[in-house]
Amino acid sequence: MNPQFQQRRALMVGAIAAAVSFFAHAQTVLKAADVHPPGYPNVVAIENLGKKLEAASGGRYKLQMFPGGVLGSEKEVVEQTQVGAIQIARISLGVLGPVVPDVNVFNMPFVFRSEEHMRQVIDGAIGDELLERISASPARLVALGWMDSGSRSLYTKKAVRQMSDLKGQKIRMMGNPLFVDTMNAMGGNGVSMGHTEVYSALQTGVIDGAENNPPTLFTSNQYTAGIKYYTQTNHLIIPEIFVMSKVTWDKMTPADQALLKKFSREAQLEQRALWDKSVAEYSAKLKAAGIEWIAIDNKPFYDATAPVRAKYGAPYTDLIKRINDVN
Repeated sequence: MNPQFQQRRALMVGAIAAAVSFFAHAQTVLKAADVHPPGYPNVVAIENLGKKLEAASGGRYKLQMFPGGVLGSEKEVVEQTQVGAIQIARISLGVLGPVVPDVNVFNMPFVFRSEEHMRQVIDGAIGDELLERISASPARLVALGWMDSGSRSLYTKKAVRQMSDLKGQKIRMMGNPLFVDTMNAMGGNGVSMGHTEVYSALQTGVIDGAENNPPTLFTSNQYTAGIKYYTQTNHLIIPEIFVMSKVTWDKMTPADQALLKKFSREAQLEQRALWDKSVAEYSAKLKAAGIEWIAIDNKPFYDATAPVRAKYGAPYTDLIKRINDVN
């Protein structure tokens, strides 16, 4: 055989082998975004999901986490995820309400009896059904799983031990008429305000209190702005969600999609365990800082917010009944 031909053939075989090797080991980097800081339960759960996917895929996928809002606000992150610039995002349900209205039911006061009840709902048929509906919607997002964001309760400068104690108190609420109406029904004056404005508003007396979970109260430093009491109303228990860009999802093989679904379910449960630990730790820190925990009878608050559920829950009557029926 011609030596030159043999050489050319050897080079060609080598080039083909190199190409096959390259494509077999080509790595897809998945950019993940969250507005929460590094070390936050949601962030850690997604990072661990990425490690599992990288190991199981032999390195074909690698997740790169961008926490702390470095890629923009939730609204901006969702828009980037929809076009495939970001691959995985942890988001609140507010941005999904316009395309899958049924998720709005989770925003209503006392729609869940407890955090355990909420977890039973999102882990079961209702949770799976809503994930599927989000994925099938025009949102161009594939819903991977749910995340826990705890129970929201009151924190104030003056003690709230019963509904009448809220009279005249200006309480910051998230920017949604439903939430403002909830506080007004509970006896306070709901004030719509961005999260970043709360600290200075507490300091200057623009508001008398706010509502959120213990980790947020501590990490935002709001507890140092005159807050003395944490009243466990648990009026809002709102799950969050993590999604993938449909652009990216459609490029994955069915086997890789199945892998991601499996690890997403594990991330849902892992985040919950991390969340519970976080709540315990930050509650202890707040109490050590002198914040008084107040346990109350929630029934008067539940009864008072019935008109809010009637007003905003009218389109979701059947879904609310199904949620109530979950034990």
